[in-house]
Amino acid sequence: QVQLVESGGGSVQAGGSLTLSCAASGDTYSRGCMAWFRQAPGKEREGVAVIHMGGGSTYYSDSEKGRFTISRDNAKNTVYLQMNSLKPEDTAMYYCAADSVRLCVFTVSTGTFGTWNYWGQGTQVSVSS
Repeated sequence: QVQLVESGGGSVQAGGSLTLSCAASGDTYSRGCMAWFRQAPGKEREGVAVIHMGGGSTYYSDSEKGRFTISRDNAKNTVYLQMNSLKPEDTAMYYCAADSVRLCVFTVSTGTFGTWNYWGQGTQVSVSS
């Protein structure tokens, strides 16, 4: 089992920045790969970024590439999402997800985020114009 707790969401004006955190605990094998997703009202959940917890390699969806940065601190079992130049369309509930490293391999090889086993409760990000 893996437990994920997100924090850091809030309200910000367009152009601003936020850093989300996801604290993970539980089986290390089952969180060898971690990701951020988001879901805006009335829209499907979409993948934002993925990170391999061992090697640190990352993958981003095209729309966030260059503005968002995913990173990890293995000593703290925490994954971060640094979000810069925020836009109103970034408004969404942001979720942390975890699974084994196979999800990292899958995401990189297919360009899709796949199906993840473990999810946090989400943290809301609201960007005003």
